[in-house]
Amino acid sequence: MVETTKTALILVDVINSFFEPGQPNYYAGVEAVLEPMRALLDAARKSGTIVVHAVEKHRPAGFDDFEWRKLPVHHLEDAHDAAFFAEFRPEGPNETTIFKRRFSAFFATDLALFLHEQKVTRVVIAGVKTNVCIRASAQDAFANGFEPVVPREATNSNRPHLAEASLEDIDRYMGRVVPLGEALGMLA
Repeated sequence: MVETTKTALILVDVINSFFEPGQPNYYAGVEAVLEPMRALLDAARKSGTIVVHAVEKHRPAGFDDFEWRKLPVHHLEDAHDAAFFAEFRPEGPNETTIFKRRFSAFFATDLALFLHEQKVTRVVIAGVKTNVCIRASAQDAFANGFEPVVPREATNSNRPHLAEASLEDIDRYMGRVVPLGEALGMLA
């Protein structure tokens, strides 16, 4: 039996909160991932690869959310900080959006079900922050039977030492951390 690999691109939290100066989760240096993510998105769009925009959104103020016990209220539905950043909005028939309420794009969403239905076996995961949402998404991708691939240049964090430790763990235990060029080849 010949095993085929079908790849999808998952962009995690490419929203104003992280990428627009002055927003709650913006940090110096985050801009370094924009060009690599543009390259990944362009490659996926040109080849017709499935693109999943996984973005954090919470119900409006007034509803309790367990996350508020650890973090301040953020990314509410229809709030500016939760809106897609610049040209990273979904477009075209091969793109979809997953709304997440926790760090992982897979936890309590239908992402795994959707990807399995599309016969996807490998996911290229890019976005922010390496040590939080990227790591959680890679771990849950692995737990759901997908090969997670993280392009090193397409993720970072305001905690570089934790980002490096997370990339080491992803590469050792869950999937692969690869140079951008290798990830682009997977999306071609």
